[in-house]
Amino acid sequence: MDNPLNEDSWVWVMIQNPGENEQLLGQIEEETDTSFIPTFVGKEEALKCYGLLARENNIKYEAQAIIYEDLVNHASNNGFMIFLLDSEGKILKKIKP
Repeated sequence: MDNPLNEDSWVWVMIQNPGENEQLLGQIEEETDTSFIPTFVGKEEALKCYGLLARENNIKYEAQAIIYEDLVNHASNNGFMIFLLDSEGKILKKIKP
């Protein structure tokens, strides 16, 4: 599967501590010890998959849209890959920024 996203596409990610000290929620693929940012094509997919993501207790999370190019820059600068996921957490595409 080719990358279905272009630079100005909007994608959805989970934000930790929205509004103050916010960060993108990252995950680790245990089999490969790969750090990645779970990314979704729509808000509905992000919300459906939310319960499957590893999260810290007592931290607020929120699905937010981000421009794909900004996500790529953030992931690249912080050593993360981007995993495009479906609503059930299935990996559709692994993207190395």
